[in-house]
Amino acid sequence: MRRWHRLQVGLRLAPGQRSLRRHLMIWLLLPQLVLWLAAAYVTYHLAARYANRAIDRSLYQSSRALAQQVKPIGNGLFIDFPKAAQAIIETDPDDKVYYMVSTPPGQFILGNNKLPPPPAIAKPQLDLPYFYDGMVGEVPVRVAALYLAWGGDGEPQRMLVQLAKSRTTREELARQILIDTALPLSGLIVLMSLIVWGSIRTGLAPLTRLRDLVKDRAPNDLAPIELESAPSEVRALAKALNALLAEVHENVSSQKRFISNAAHQLRTPLAGLKSQAELALAEATDPAQKARLQRVQESATRAAHLVAQLLTLARAEPESAAVQARSRFDVQKLARELAAELVPRALQAGIDLGCDEANPEPLEIAGNALLFREALQNLVDNAIRYAGRGATVTVRSRRERQQAVLEIEDDGPGLPQDPQIHERVFERFVRATHEGSGCGLGLAIVKEIVERHAGSVVLSPVQPHGLRITLRLPLAH
Repeated sequence: MRRWHRLQVGLRLAPGQRSLRRHLMIWLLLPQLVLWLAAAYVTYHLAARYANRAIDRSLYQSSRALAQQVKPIGNGLFIDFPKAAQAIIETDPDDKVYYMVSTPPGQFILGNNKLPPPPAIAKPQLDLPYFYDGMVGEVPVRVAALYLAWGGDGEPQRMLVQLAKSRTTREELARQILIDTALPLSGLIVLMSLIVWGSIRTGLAPLTRLRDLVKDRAPNDLAPIELESAPSEVRALAKALNALLAEVHENVSSQKRFISNAAHQLRTPLAGLKSQAELALAEATDPAQKARLQRVQESATRAAHLVAQLLTLARAEPESAAVQARSRFDVQKLARELAAELVPRALQAGIDLGCDEANPEPLEIAGNALLFREALQNLVDNAIRYAGRGATVTVRSRRERQQAVLEIEDDGPGLPQDPQIHERVFERFVRATHEGSGCGLGLAIVKEIVERHAGSVVLSPVQPHGLRITLRLPLAH
């Protein structure tokens, strides 16, 4: 029979598979980051455009004011531009200002003759400002050019008034607008990221609960998974798992029913075969026939022992009703009575069987006394069976804190000094030795029953030779 310790559902994942939470976080936050960068780019260019508009308006007004200081007189020009006014324009505390007046355009009259000329225009319109970017030395500037008409009685002439400011002010204004816009936007992005993270955490919480329900299950627990207030997608997953659990439970139950029924059906014919072999052996006179009947009797005895072990194993399964019948009982008293019952058999095998009790008070545990007695009987029976004639078997009981400790120790040959063998002997149908008539189920039954009582069983060697099996079980409160 195959033992179902735990249902394990495996998914073959591609190498480097990321978690669902990280995947959702990346694909929800990455678009926000891209949009934030795009918004910063658009905001900066809008700010630069509006800053240009403000600076252009200021340059236009200043160029008109500068043009008013140049007045025509007859056929010449009168420049009413005192030093104080020049100092005010040229020493702007926030930015450097350049100006130039020329007439006809290209002939310097006043200001800084290093200003870049305006773009080539075939017929520039008068009193209409033209704005463009240029360089004064290594300084980038924004220039406003204004064409004005002047002249006496003859043909009117054109005068070009240029006023320029460094683009530092414009860039600083655009940068400040970007900062003032980006900081609140960044705060909103952070807040939105926290909201997204919380939403993902809340949305994936049913998957976490489902994982915990599957992870924290006891061995052989194939009951349906119950999820309350879970999304439809998680409910669909839980439903699929429940369908799988139901199929596995049905398969395991079918195997257990088959083994239990087969063992029950085999008990009667095996008992009859054993009895008939004993009668035939008692009446046989031919030595060869007697030897063959002896082998038949041994095979029948071994088969009957195997059937009894299978029935005990079926009763030890967690789904068995016998496991559910729990009560308080004294394991120290149980061990003493069992040792007394097995003394005649031990004497027949040449074994000195004794009981050592280190605790004067009862050692009560909660569980099934009949089932635990079978586990203890298996251990003592193994010790009598394999210790060898002349050996000593001792059943000890004591209390350690909140645990009852039982030890079955013998000074027989023991087991090979191999840790792997010490672990594998608790598996079903595994035998550490080929001597005797065992079937490899005794220690597996012991481990199953002890674990059903929330205890543990450990096998350890005894020096110079021998074997000790220690049972630890929680005391009943």
